[in-house]
Amino acid sequence: MEETKSRFQRICVFCGSSTGKKASYQEAAIELGKELVEKRIDLVYGGGSVGLMGLVSQAVHDGGRHVLGVVPKTLMPREIIGHTVGEVRAVSNMHQRKAEMARQADAFIALPGGYGTLEELLEVITWAQLGIHSKPVGLLNVDGFYNSLLSFIDKAVDEGFISPTARRIIVSAPTAKQLVRQLEEYEAEYDEVTSKLVWEEVDRLNYMPGSGVATS
Repeated sequence: MEETKSRFQRICVFCGSSTGKKASYQEAAIELGKELVEKRIDLVYGGGSVGLMGLVSQAVHDGGRHVLGVVPKTLMPREIIGHTVGEVRAVSNMHQRKAEMARQADAFIALPGGYGTLEELLEVITWAQLGIHSKPVGLLNVDGFYNSLLSFIDKAVDEGFISPTARRIIVSAPTAKQLVRQLEEYEAEYDEVTSKLVWEEVDRLNYMPGSGVATS
């Protein structure tokens, strides 16, 4: 039976530079890499060759798909350790890294990770809420890793800080196969007040270092 081609050419994966304490986290990273290969999807990621980043990138590379790692120059000695795979693109800073990864990808997936993973994830969710992009955002919720985050977000909805429409930006599933399928089916919604910015306009904004806020 002929394989159905994915709607995605490249997916950006956010994940930890550590492997975590559970073998299931490592297995999930490899599973996701193999799922991308099976769907003929290329990988965009933070460029590290350690932790879950190294596992998912190696799995995609071993499967014959293109791997693009985007790394700030100052982090290269710290994050890229050992044999790197695929293409490594150096950028000046963390803001450029996130913008370049987002620009290159058709969708986003977060594996388990720490502060950096969470920060990258929340920024692309916020961009989707603002209408800067309409790309799907998925959580690979391995062994309930993201349950507490989802509970917090649901609480913010209940308390009126996040709209139900914005809540639906986040797609969550426990396995890579299920998550990619749900991302394929995702259709973006917008609140009436959404500004519907576009990437070209964002590029013209002056990004305020350290604040996470773009100002004209």
